[in-house]
Amino acid sequence: MNTVDRLWSHAENTPDAIAVRVADESWTYGRLRDLIATWAARLDRAGISAGDRVLLVAPTSQEFVVVHHAVAAIGAIGVTVNSTSTAAELEYFLTDAECALAIAWHETQDVARRAAEATGIDLWVLEAGDVDIDVSPDLQLPRPMAEDDTSVLLYTSGTTGKPKGAELTHGNIVACAEIIAGALESDSSDRVGTALPLFHVFGQVCVMASTFAVGASLSLLRPFSGPGLLQMAAAHRLTVLAGVPTMWNAMLHADVDVSREDLAGLTHALSGGAALPLAVADAFRERFGCRVLDGYGLSETTGAATSAKLSVRRKEGSVGPALPRLKACIMDPDGRQVEPGVHGEVAVAGPVIMKGYWRRPEATAEVMRGEWFLTGDIGKQDEDGDVWIVDRKKDLVIRGGYNVYPREIEEVLYTHPDLREVAVIGVPDDRLGEEIAVVFAPHPGREVDAARLREWLEERVAPYKVPRVYQQVEELPKGSTGKILKRQLDRGAVLAEGTRVSSGRSAS
Repeated sequence: MNTVDRLWSHAENTPDAIAVRVADESWTYGRLRDLIATWAARLDRAGISAGDRVLLVAPTSQEFVVVHHAVAAIGAIGVTVNSTSTAAELEYFLTDAECALAIAWHETQDVARRAAEATGIDLWVLEAGDVDIDVSPDLQLPRPMAEDDTSVLLYTSGTTGKPKGAELTHGNIVACAEIIAGALESDSSDRVGTALPLFHVFGQVCVMASTFAVGASLSLLRPFSGPGLLQMAAAHRLTVLAGVPTMWNAMLHADVDVSREDLAGLTHALSGGAALPLAVADAFRERFGCRVLDGYGLSETTGAATSAKLSVRRKEGSVGPALPRLKACIMDPDGRQVEPGVHGEVAVAGPVIMKGYWRRPEATAEVMRGEWFLTGDIGKQDEDGDVWIVDRKKDLVIRGGYNVYPREIEEVLYTHPDLREVAVIGVPDDRLGEEIAVVFAPHPGREVDAARLREWLEERVAPYKVPRVYQQVEELPKGSTGKILKRQLDRGAVLAEGTRVSSGRSAS
């Protein structure tokens, strides 16, 4: 088994089928295989062998697709990281993974070189167009690997402590690709498009691997813009679009001449990476006629866990039931499954669960309960198996003894006509322990009065859930996938600079 096997099969059986498209250029499965084989031969000649770690620092591009699959084809382990990483971060990845080689996009070569020199590791610079065909006739590809052999190391965000490398195996990736493709009822006629970063599990496995699993085509856009992705969807006649909530929001409000008719072939869109506000999903379908399927997963679950179904209307706020071949449940602090409707920690089991954290057996043991992976997310589940993600365990705000889940308030705020982005957080409070604050960015040209916003919320949520502190910003901080990064919000600054709004209504 090798994650590249299916791509090789398509190259043999349908060599002229389009595999990758970027703007007006395209690469067939036959050509893509030859380009991958060329890079595999280069790696082999450099002494890279099965099990060696290779750091890849590159943005979404056809070059990433080629090099990433070349590493897998020879049985080496890809360490794909954010292309905007600092030298210190790259040095940490190189050292922690004990990499044998670093390959960096030409635009990041200065930063990567400092990290490589500090660790004594060779650096190859990847130039745009650096994919000439020069296949070694003696190299048999893809090399057979065991199902539990590690294929990639994906480092977690490190919100608590240093980032940990989640070991995803060849079996994990193949299973995830098959599961996602099956859930979407994908086939070789599909034309999939995304602007997601391919170094992240969502773009790399849930989108790219599942597309190649069925021999469909993958259109790539970089950098992301709402108008740009809509224009690509129309020009490439996409049938499937993949993104994160901030992307759908940007497309929804894009001033671009792309209509429902232009996207007539777009059957559905796949959303992940963060919770999708229902108001955004409904508005996107209203404007473009395309249903957005909200899914849930983590790097440790190869990006897959639950998803709304194609044939069933999504229950309000739900991320759907467990995907086929997977299981999901809610556990209490003692590791026991709770009754439907009771809040607890979301746990997932199935063939997509990571092998473990790279050389961190204690950290792995902390998140595993037999076959179950503990996600760190608080959720609930109904009798049908549908899951609701209430919030991150660490994002829970305890205000005067009351548990407040920020996501619940954010869902309400996203229905406000003047708000574009929101984040609800806890800030220190001497009397209550924590107070609730909302940081928001209005739509361009809109004015939002904090006092009126509080009044609006008081009509929609219980008194103890109403934020008391309001801060307006031009834009909220985001990660590489477009996910809003609450951890980058300075709680002290929000408390000091935000507006504290009182109310005559009793709200203890």
